[in-house]
Amino acid sequence: MTAPTDPPAPLAAPDHVVGDQSVVFALLEDPATHGITEKVVRIDTHGAAVFLAGPFAYKVKRAVFFPFMDFSTLEKRHAACEAEVTISGAGAPGLYLGVVPIVRTPNGLALGGAGKAVEHAVKMRRFDTGLTLDKVAERGELSPDLVKALAAAVVAAHAAAPVRQGFDTASRLAAYLADDTQEFYARPELFPPEKVARLARLSEDALAGIAPLLNARSEAGFVRRCHGDMHLRNIVLLDGKPVLFDAIEFNDDIATCDVLYDLAFLIMDLWQRGLRDAANAILNRCLWASADDEVDGLAALPFFLSLRAGIRAKVEAAGLGHLAGERKAEGETRVRAAFAQALAFLDTSRTETSAPPLLNDATMPEARPGRPCLWAVGGLSGSGKSTWAARMAPALGRAPGAVILRSDIERKRLSGVAETQKLPPEAYTPEATQQVYGRLRTLAARVLATGHSVIVDAVHARPDERDAIAQVARVAGADFQGWWLEAPEGELIRRVEARTGDASDADAAVVRRQLAYDLGDITWTRARAFSTAPLAAQPSDPHP
Repeated sequence: MTAPTDPPAPLAAPDHVVGDQSVVFALLEDPATHGITEKVVRIDTHGAAVFLAGPFAYKVKRAVFFPFMDFSTLEKRHAACEAEVTISGAGAPGLYLGVVPIVRTPNGLALGGAGKAVEHAVKMRRFDTGLTLDKVAERGELSPDLVKALAAAVVAAHAAAPVRQGFDTASRLAAYLADDTQEFYARPELFPPEKVARLARLSEDALAGIAPLLNARSEAGFVRRCHGDMHLRNIVLLDGKPVLFDAIEFNDDIATCDVLYDLAFLIMDLWQRGLRDAANAILNRCLWASADDEVDGLAALPFFLSLRAGIRAKVEAAGLGHLAGERKAEGETRVRAAFAQALAFLDTSRTETSAPPLLNDATMPEARPGRPCLWAVGGLSGSGKSTWAARMAPALGRAPGAVILRSDIERKRLSGVAETQKLPPEAYTPEATQQVYGRLRTLAARVLATGHSVIVDAVHARPDERDAIAQVARVAGADFQGWWLEAPEGELIRRVEARTGDASDADAAVVRRQLAYDLGDITWTRARAFSTAPLAAQPSDPHP
């Protein structure tokens, strides 16, 4: 695969700037332009300058040329402004107010009014910049409920995005790789050439391996006209709900992509910030809300994450020319970190060293790079299985951690109801439960086939259920760990009765029935819920 031939580039400075917009920026930075007395706040990026003035914000496209983004002429910048209002405005009603010209008058430049347009600005309703999710995350306020709402917003956006069947995803991604590599080699002070060569080689090999998968996903409808730039800074809390804005408007081919590649930008952003629980939760919640075939796309996720990190490194490097002093030094640190992360996502000779949060180091199995794991967690309702799985998953396998397959979720999916909708008793017959467990095993095998690790969260009360899930790992050639969680009867009941907004329908009566089960010989590692130390491996007392 070769990258398509790009048109001749305009003569550009090292920061890709092809025109002087300083007079326009000075106009918009002047409080008198807006009829206000307070200072106008200016925010600069590689592709735009944003001016926060009173109740409004004005966004001007920079006169820049990149192979992936051409704002080199007034006409192209105007078209991009109009497209942003149309595309991003559809997903953020009331936020985008239109396009305003900056015009030349006998008295000089003016914002709006009669005269010849010399520039254009997207006019937006101003919001509290402290409510973009990058700022929310920096304050440690990215709560589980907010992550759940964010995943729902992503799923809704992808469901509404137009399908683009037949799009040549592999060739488009090859073009991105070629451009990234060229840019990296041009900046050896930021990107060591030997590491650039290694990243290029790993990326090309990975893309060649997943090309048939990408083509199949394109034909199956997984390629859509997506947001294209879905990271935390482009998501804001409006009325307490996460809203996606500032979608890619300047290049339809860039915004047209596999939905998992679109999601990968958000996952990469969370992962790089150290928000690994949230990154893992976003992936799992999006998988739970998607068709089963989505799990097969996990084979492409390491490449997607790496490419997203590489693009971030390239783009932020291009924006360093707009920074100075300490801000520039901080920017260079971010660029180097993004590049290192791009390499780490693909380098299977390296493994994460962070220990899972609920285990002592002594209980950790030997890490084997590139080999997927299947961990099964069992225990009666209320024993803490789902909490355990959520805390363990980010540290298991490749980024962003293990896929979680939860019996409560899959039972609801089989019944075609919402996650928190209570099911009738007939959904819990032995036959229905057998179907749920069969589904868990089938999905686990599909996840392992992608090279991704998986945690299967279910009661696993019967010895044959525990044997069957272990057999899935053996057939796949994956490492296996079985964990059995226990808690006193009163604690089990207290926990199930305290649940709200959860997929489980278990109540105190269910717990009491389960306490009478004959669990058989439990050979899995036994642990008290929320304990850091395993119990002695011995047959379990069904009434702890």
